Amino acid sequence: MTFDSLSPSPRDQAVSHPVAILLLVAICIILAALVLLLIKIPSFDLGTLATPSFLQILRVYHNDEQGHLNFDSRVILINNGTDLFENKNLRAEFFCNGLKIPALVDTMNGDLFISTHHYGVQTMGGLGCSGPTWLPKEKISIDFTDGTFHPGDQIRIDVFQKTDGRLVSSHVFIS
Repeated sequence: MTFDSLSPSPRDQAVSHPVAILLLVAICIILAALVLLLIKIPSFDLGTLATPSFLQILRVYHNDEQGHLNFDSRVILINNGTDLFENKNLRAEFFCNGLKIPALVDTMNGDLFISTHHYGVQTMGGLGCSGPTWLPKEKISIDFTDGTFHPGDQIRIDVFQKTDGRLVSSHVFIS
């Protein structure tokens, strides 16, 4: 063995150096992208996911007062938050299995509700609608037209502030 055989010949050098440079550049770009993501995490907000859900559907009754199944569609709402609301400044929209139902609830105040055109809703009652405010833990009962909701339906309520149209609460419930 001679020393000449240990020195690299031009054909033995191959492409190690260019490949190493390409790998280092790729690794630097990936690390820079990760650092950028850590600094500014993208928001995958879908709108309603960020909306609070404190005005909630507590229960849906499908039986009448005598216990017979008639798809009564009485929805019990509760203020599960810590804030009180002026119920006259709230309006609600209801959805069944993703479709908006043709029911008009233009105020959550029981006294004002009587004089409104409340299509699709028979009555409204409870402590949450009896005074000027809907206090925490107070409930409101909304009796929809019989057959509006059935067992297993996905019901969504969206409650809006009437003064500025802002969505203040959204809740989904399986009846």
